[in-house]
Amino acid sequence: MARTQKQSDHGEDGAGNTAKQTGRGAAGAVQSVDRAVSVLEILARSGEAGVTEIADELGVHKSTAFRLLGVLENRGLVAQAKDRGKYYLGAGVLRLAGAAAVRLDISQEGVPVCRELADELGETVNIAVLDDDAAVNIMQARGTASVTAQNWLGRRTPLHATSSGKVLLAHMPPTLREGLLARSLPRFTERTITAASMLRGELEAVVEQGYGTTVEELELGLAAVAAPIRAHDGEVIAAISVSGPVYRLNFDRLPELARRTVAAGAELSRRMGYGF
Repeated sequence: MARTQKQSDHGEDGAGNTAKQTGRGAAGAVQSVDRAVSVLEILARSGEAGVTEIADELGVHKSTAFRLLGVLENRGLVAQAKDRGKYYLGAGVLRLAGAAAVRLDISQEGVPVCRELADELGETVNIAVLDDDAAVNIMQARGTASVTAQNWLGRRTPLHATSSGKVLLAHMPPTLREGLLARSLPRFTERTITAASMLRGELEAVVEQGYGTTVEELELGLAAVAAPIRAHDGEVIAAISVSGPVYRLNFDRLPELARRTVAAGAELSRRMGYGF
């Protein structure tokens, strides 16, 4: 009995030690991330630096600084000048900065275009970008008729059930698009397209006609039309949409709304450098 009790106590101590180690491990991981970011900031400020300089600024041993630099180098975030042995920011930082810059540029350039379209049509206008397997709205302008409309800003919306999502899906690389279509497509209303074969046909039409539409596919009573926004190289990087209640955005009005939305998308594409 005494031995059993001792084993039990040992087990509790072991669990306690494990919990403490787990906690220390989590704290250590956060500290490593903080140090890695500090390394990037040091290199951004100084242009280049050696292991000793970085270790001194961080207040850590050279071996710790070397490990941090090794991880960042593997990710392409830093690179080493072979002739001098110093480190500098790598191309991976440009890739990340470029993605952020595109969103920032679209938001800035989109303000007058979205405002003008919202004022002209009286409806809600959004700009959405691809965010993994969803469309996220990064800008919104409301027209006079949509004063009580819900706020879509910052919302992640399903690609297959929104007009912006269909535009983004339609212009994806085929392998990426097929990977998403191979997943189960959730149904939101009776009108939601959940069959991949049917959605493929819809996406082909989006490319052919230059815009996508949804009528009560995400929410009952809601309709929308969206058009692509292209970067300087022609790649579709976002979608601009007009949405509102179906009694205003009915089938008779959708073609005219589509024409104006496509024109707004073309103007925004021009502002992003497309066509020059």
